[in-house]
Amino acid sequence: MKPYERKQLLERIERDGATVGADIPDRIDVQGEPVDLREFVVEIKRRDTIPSGERERVEQAKKNLRRERLQRKQRIEDDDISREEGEELARAVIGIDRALNALESLGPTNLEAEIEAQEQADKQRWMNFLKKALGRESDSHGTGRNRGQL
Repeated sequence: MKPYERKQLLERIERDGATVGADIPDRIDVQGEPVDLREFVVEIKRRDTIPSGERERVEQAKKNLRRERLQRKQRIEDDDISREEGEELARAVIGIDRALNALESLGPTNLEAEIEAQEQADKQRWMNFLKKALGRESDSHGTGRNRGQL
């Protein structure tokens, strides 16, 4: 995959509104386990509220989906993959985002955990912005500060 194609895919998955019109995948491997994702989301959304016995299951599902999303995004960023593989990964990431949006719209099941997750996401976005602004996109440890200078 060419660098500009990689960049386009990454921009597409991070775009606000990327999930508009996107479908939740029927089945997806999450942490190596096949999950009937659409069925799970529909089952949970069918209820008005999440029963106390299901809260932990939903929270774990959201955590696993976030982790899977990050891993797939990192594959787009870092792995030597074809354009087709990148497209497939991007579609999966957008589908995961769609599922997460549906699960998040049920209302917070654990307010403190939701706040912490949002703060972590904000910190990550801020760090990514700083890396780009300072020209250190490929430097995650601050070791190439004066790149290009003698």
